[in-house]
Parts: sequence; C-alpha cells; structure tokens
Amino acid sequence: MELTELPVAEVLPEIVAALADDQAVVLRAPPGAGKTTAVPPAILRSGLVAGKTLLIQPRRLAARSAASRLAHLVGAKLGDAVGYQVRFDNRTSKNTSLIAMTTGILLRRLQTDPLLEDVGCVILDEFHERSVDLDLALGMLMRIRGSLRPELKLVVMSATLDPVPIVDFLSDSGGGAVAIESEGRSFPVEISYADTISRERIETQVLQATRHAMTQTDGDVLVFLPGVGEIRRCQTALLDSFGEIADSDSPEIHLLYGDLPADKQDAVLSPSPRRKIVLSTNVAETSITIDGVTAVVDSGQARVMLFDQNLGLPKLQMQPISKASADQRAGRAGRTAPGIAYRLWPKPTHQSRPDRDTAEIERCDFSGPMLMLNAWGERDPTDFPWLTPPPQHAIVNAQKLLFGLDAIDVEGKLTDLGQQMLALPLPPRLARFMIAACRIGDARDASIAAAMLTERDPFRGSTLSFGERIETLKDFEVGRTRLEHGFAAKNVLRVAKQIRKQLPDDLATSATSTRDDVDGLQKALLAAYPDRLAKRRDHDPSTGVMVGGRGVKFDRTIASGDQDLLLCLDVDSAGIEAKVRMAVAIDETWLPAESVATTDEPIFDDGLQAVVARRRRRFADLLLSESPIKCIPSDDVATILATAARPEIDRILAGVSKDLTRWIDRVAFINQTMPELELPIIDASVIDEVLLTLCQSRTKLAQLNQAPWLDHLRGRFSYQQSQLIDQHAPARFSLPSGNSTAVIYEDGKPRMEVRIQELFGLQVTPRVAGGRVPITLHLLGPNYRPQQITDDLENFWAETYTHVRKELRGRYPKHHWPENPATATATPKGLKPRPN
Repeated sequence: MELTELPVAEVLPEIVAALADDQAVVLRAPPGAGKTTAVPPAILRSGLVAGKTLLIQPRRLAARSAASRLAHLVGAKLGDAVGYQVRFDNRTSKNTSLIAMTTGILLRRLQTDPLLEDVGCVILDEFHERSVDLDLALGMLMRIRGSLRPELKLVVMSATLDPVPIVDFLSDSGGGAVAIESEGRSFPVEISYADTISRERIETQVLQATRHAMTQTDGDVLVFLPGVGEIRRCQTALLDSFGEIADSDSPEIHLLYGDLPADKQDAVLSPSPRRKIVLSTNVAETSITIDGVTAVVDSGQARVMLFDQNLGLPKLQMQPISKASADQRAGRAGRTAPGIAYRLWPKPTHQSRPDRDTAEIERCDFSGPMLMLNAWGERDPTDFPWLTPPPQHAIVNAQKLLFGLDAIDVEGKLTDLGQQMLALPLPPRLARFMIAACRIGDARDASIAAAMLTERDPFRGSTLSFGERIETLKDFEVGRTRLEHGFAAKNVLRVAKQIRKQLPDDLATSATSTRDDVDGLQKALLAAYPDRLAKRRDHDPSTGVMVGGRGVKFDRTIASGDQDLLLCLDVDSAGIEAKVRMAVAIDETWLPAESVATTDEPIFDDGLQAVVARRRRRFADLLLSESPIKCIPSDDVATILATAARPEIDRILAGVSKDLTRWIDRVAFINQTMPELELPIIDASVIDEVLLTLCQSRTKLAQLNQAPWLDHLRGRFSYQQSQLIDQHAPARFSLPSGNSTAVIYEDGKPRMEVRIQELFGLQVTPRVAGGRVPITLHLLGPNYRPQQITDDLENFWAETYTHVRKELRGRYPKHHWPENPATATATPKGLKPRPN
C-alpha cells in the first residue's frame, strides 16, 4: 500500500506545517488510519529534522513491529536507516535516522543525554495508554522544549484520547501546540453481546464464541484475554476442538503477549494461507495491527498491576476493561472488511463500565520515576510539569523507599549508589539487588534471581526453596533436568542472560566468585527488600507480620519451616492479609546493625491487666524479640494505662462506689433541669482528665477501682456549688417515718424506693430541682416488692390505696393499714403503732 492511500495522508501537510512553525502536534487518528506507518516517513521527507527521529512505543512488540514495517516501506534493511531499540535488543547503527523504541529506553537516553542533542523529533505514539513512563517522558520533553531546545519537534499521537487537554498542557508548558484530527477509515463492525452473565469457564465461553465467529466470518479471529494463563487454557480448548492437523481447513492458533519470543510474534503478524485464531492480551488492542481480522472475541477483562500506596505492595487485579478499550478492541474487526465483535458480557452491564482507563501514574509504584527525576535534577516532583500529577502519598512512599535503598540521601539528593542503580535496566529494588549480589559473588546466580522476580514464575506451586530454584534453572539450561513450565524457564534464563550483558564493567568484574553462595543472594535480597521482612506469628506459623504492620499469609509451599524471619518477594496485597507466594529465609544476624534498635518500653499486658515493661528489639517497626524487665520506665505509663482503661471506663466507675456514680448523675440532673445555675459539666472529657491524673501513680486496672475518683471530681466544684447540688438534688430524702432513703437520678429521672407505711402522713409528692421535678415513687409492700409506681402521691392516696390495702392487709395483718393514710402516722418498720 502506498502511503498516500492511508487515511492519515490527508493531514500530513498540516502536521509538517505545524512542526515547521515549531509547534507541538497532537494527532488523533483512529486505528487503521496509518498514523504509525505514515507520520514518521512524512516528517523525515520534510527535511525539517536535524538529527534522529525517535518513534516511541509503549511496548517492545509494537516498537519491533513498527520498525520492521517502516523499514520495508522505505526499502531499507532493518538496522540501517530504520531500526529499533528495546530492552535487551538493539537493532540500530550509526546510519539509523528513524528509531522505534520503548518509552523506558527513551527515559534512559534522557539520563545520559538530557537535551537529546542528536535528536530532532520525538513522536509519542499510543499516548492514550497513559503509562507513567509516557507521562514522565512528556514532562521531560516539555522541560527541554521550554528551555534550551524550542526547535525540538514533538508529536503526540493517540487513537482515542481527547486532544484538547494535551494541547492546553503543551501550550501552558511553553511553546505552541495544535490539535490535528484524521477521520481514518474503517468498515462497520457489528457488536454482539452475551445474553446473560455466563457461569462457564472462560475457555468454554471463548470456544463457543470462536466457533461461531469462524462460521459467520471469512477472516481471522482475534481473541482478547486477561493474561497468559487464560491464553494457555483457551489454546488447549481450541486445539482439542479444531485439532492440530495442518491442513487448509483447520485454523492456525497463535499466541500473542509481551514476553513471547520475537520469532513467534513475527509469525502472528506474517501472512498465511490458512485462517488464524490469535489469542492475545491487550497488547493487540492498539499497539500492533494484525491484517485479515474480521472477528473479535472479547472477554472484557484485563489484568492490571495496581499499587497499594498505603501498604507499599503491588496487587495484580483482574478488572473489567473500559468502554474506550472495548471500542478499541471491537475496531480491530473492521480494519480490512466488515466485521463482528463478540462481547462476552450482557449489554445492560456495559453502561456500568468506566468510560476510560485510569492513568497509570495514579495507581503505580512511583519509585522508578522518582529515581529518574532525581538523576535528571528534578528533586521536587511537585514542581515538575505533569499532565496528571502523581498522588502526594505516592511521592512520599517513593522517597521513603529510595532512602531505604540508599539511593537518595536525607536531602533527596541522588547518591553514588543511586547513580549505579539508575545505570541498570531494572526497577530500583532489583537494581539494588544486582549491585549487592554482584559485590558478594556470582553474577550468573544474581541475574537468574533478578529474572525470576520480574518474569513469569516457572515454579508455580513448587516447594523448592529460592536457592534450589536457581540451581534447577541452571540444570535446565544445560539439559540436566526438565520442567513442567519449560517455556517460562527459558524466558527467565533469556532475561538473565540479557541482564548480565548489560552489567557495567565494574559490577561484571567484581562478580567473579563461582561458589554456591545462596546466603549471599539472600543478603542481597534483604538490601533490596528491607520493607518486606516478615516474622512468623508464634500461634500460627503459616501467618506473620511484615514491616509496616501488615499481616501476611504464607503460601502452602512456604508455610512450613523453622525460620522465624522471611523476606517476602512475591506479595499480593488483595485480601485481609497479604498473600505471600515466594519468600526466602533470613538470619537475624544478617540485619544491618544500624537498622536494629533495642528499647525498654512499658506496655499493657491483657493477661495481667497491668502495665509491664519489655525490652524489645525491632528492625524498622517489626518486632524481632522481647523479654520482660523489672524496672518500668516512668514515661508514658499513665498514658498506656489510661488507654487500656478507656474502653472499660463505665465498668471501672461502677466498681468504685455507688456514691460516685450517683453523684455524677446528680450533677447531670441539675445541669439538665436548672441550667441557669451554670454548674461545671461532668462529661467524657472531664472523666478522661481525672483518669489520666489517677493513672500517674498506678500500673494496674484494678487499682483504679480504689482510686479517689469522687474527691477529684468534687474538687472541681466550689463550696457554694456543692451546696446547690445538695439543695436541689439531695442524695437522700427524709421520710415521715424518721428514716431516709436514697434518691436515684439515673437517666435524669429522680426516683426512690420506699415502703408504703413509711409515707403515711405525707400528703404531697416530694419534688426536687427547686420544686420543678417530682420524684417518682416506687411504693413497696411489707415484702419490699413494688406495689405501685407513681409521681402523684395525692392521687394514689385518694384512688389506689384502698385497693392495695384491701389486698395486703389480710396477708400482713401485723402491719399498719389505716383507712386515711394522708393523716395517719408513719411507722419505721411498717407495723401497727402500739397503743399509748
């Protein structure tokens, strides 16, 4: 196909004109418009670029594919005028003027060449994927254009992203920017939804939809799946269904994902006389083009790496794709002919999906970008030009981790070690590990260990230790053993070899030991993962607590063992307790002395219900050991005891004395009924103040029951105020019988319990609070059981007493039952008065 036939060709003159005017270009063109194929050659032919043109792709597969296609179009050998550079693979030469590279390679180039002095144009392709590396690269390019190199050409290309915010951002950051849109060209795609949410396994759903697609369309079928595990299961199901016979009637079944070897990736993209079924992750969503696809089967799911900023742990989570991603996937069926997209979810649930994917910068581990910013001279990431600023807690966590890895100093400045870490094409933790491991011993073992931590695990479900896995991989490499997951093992060994190739000379030459030093590797891992150290729980060794306080649950393959300390290497933070799939044992003597602190601390012992002292050893905040000591440090004892007492404060107060709780109720009653007296209020804060005071000289909860609570509370009232309390809320009431009884003010409702005979002669209901509130009378019989409850004594004497007298006088003939109780004489014991 000629470049002039591509839909984007119509806007190429507009792009060139904008670049000639030193404006940044934001190009939106749908899949199939030809932006990746046509824009770079058009810029090269324009003669505007003095230097190399970099075509930035978010994935290695896309960079390789784009470079191969462009080299073919311009009639050049790959690696000559057109080349590519991805992690561990460089196909460029001194003659290469157009280089397709991943975003990570661009960022490393910016570290060694901060102004990109030999580069004339940078094209950021597939920007809608919004990886954190893309956001970081865009900010760095804006710094360059806005300061010393305004002539640097910049093109941002996307299939779906709204160009307006990017244009505004580029304009605000210095220099002009213009939005250009290409309509593109695509054929209609019919959307078919599932009738209901299926309970079938994913491979069963895919098999049914794929067989249907093979009968309804004539082209190839592209199946989108969440990950490699689902791809493998679907491959097995399809092979069982279609068979493996290579004839013209049976389809070829291809796999496509990021870690697939280059030759297998090429086979997916190469023409074939047979129909293809391509099982792919979201790598085929926008980054590459597979010609001949007329049907898409979409699982609607993707595995996304999230980062729990509160816990500092990664979490691989399967989640529904956005509407924009679903549209991108469906569009792949209409590139060359009318097609159909089978969505394995019901149409009513589609509207609940998010419109677009969240930018990675809002959910990622920020330590890698932070390290690069530091090396680039940007020590304050909040001053950096971000299209979407990173969350503040992500910045804080990244700084904390880099400081713990000795990559930056207390002022945030990059250390020599940090500079060495940056030179390695690895995340900060693994770079720190490789440096420590190479200094200890064998670079080969170290590189295999690093590869195991970054690639798919070839030992899933195995009980082999970390060191045994390394030895097994070395045996596998030379053919001495076989592995169930041989492909994953080969990939680990391939990546390990590439890591060794890229080691700086000083590290490669220092790693000369050939001895088996598994302990050395574990010590190096400790240097890289100091915040992943965990200690088994005594009561349940299959669980533990990690630095930071997070509970962990060890996988069954590592749940047994005598080691108390384990370094958690593969951790999933989903769930109440993080799941640890891989760990190595750590000897306590390996812990850096400066990171282990011993303190004498008072703590509250739940069993003893008292404050005791413990001598504790900690690594960071992880408790390693503790032992009792006799001397209790005085600092914080009162606070600790008070903290333990607060949840029990009602029980403690009730256990002191009835006088205390009743006095508190009396004060509350007066404040409720006679607020004009303005008495001090006894609320929770006052109780807490007194509690802290009383805890000063005590260590046990039981001692608080004997503490002088009432004296401390009464001390807050003047003599006159205390008199008002006794006057308007008396603790006791004098009865006509000569006895007295307690008045209870609980819940703000005064009441008293009294035998009927002791109230004879009292004609009106007793009142408190200056006569405002009647006392509710619980009138008792001779047996002290309630006979009547009333707050109207006059009415009781007049209406109810006769019935009570009739019922009880026969049962208690010795007791006094006068006919007119309002004028009768009360008796202390309730018996009939003796005749004079």
